[in-house]
Amino acid sequence: MKKGVNSIGVILLLIVSIVVPSFAQDGWISIYNGKNLDGWKVGANASSFSIVDGAIKIAGPRAHLFYDGPVKNHVFKNFEFKATVKTTAGSNSGIFIHSVYQEDGWPSMGYEVQVNQSHTDYKRTGSLYNVVDVKETYVKDDEWYTEYIKVEGKHITIKINDKTVVDYEETDVDKREGDMKTKFLKSGTFALQAHDPKSVVYYKDIMVKPLTE
Repeated sequence: MKKGVNSIGVILLLIVSIVVPSFAQDGWISIYNGKNLDGWKVGANASSFSIVDGAIKIAGPRAHLFYDGPVKNHVFKNFEFKATVKTTAGSNSGIFIHSVYQEDGWPSMGYEVQVNQSHTDYKRTGSLYNVVDVKETYVKDDEWYTEYIKVEGKHITIKINDKTVVDYEETDVDKREGDMKTKFLKSGTFALQAHDPKSVVYYKDIMVKPLTE
């Protein structure tokens, strides 16, 4: 009987050793499986998102793909986030943080972290949109790069290929006007943006590391 129990234990350990590294490593958890959009939710213009060679391809009219999966019940406050991204010429996209699902329209909650090397919008990749706007271009279209976002308390850090481009402490929420009044740190999920039909952008290796609340 003990021998059988030991054998089962060994098998379980082998299964865990195989499965766990693909799910979490050093606290990082994958929130995109590379195969389909399970765990993600989109409303209007769902055809703007597809899977190509293991990456999420964004191409089509305005739409937003929200993480709706089981990690932290898709509600994050303090975290590190990273994704491998590739833009094409003239494209525009964004990564929303502390957002909430909307059926349509531009997300009204949370911040947008810009993805844009060569679109007509001068706010380039890494910008904390309309708050800290980056004018420099740190990567080229048609090459993969890493976009990293960290939120801890009221502090936001954004890195492009390990280079810090935004280091921001939220202190001016009460002075904001217009649609920026609702865009501040609270808690929420992530969303990927389809900006317009001419913008083609790819995302893969999307991961999050929840931090202590």
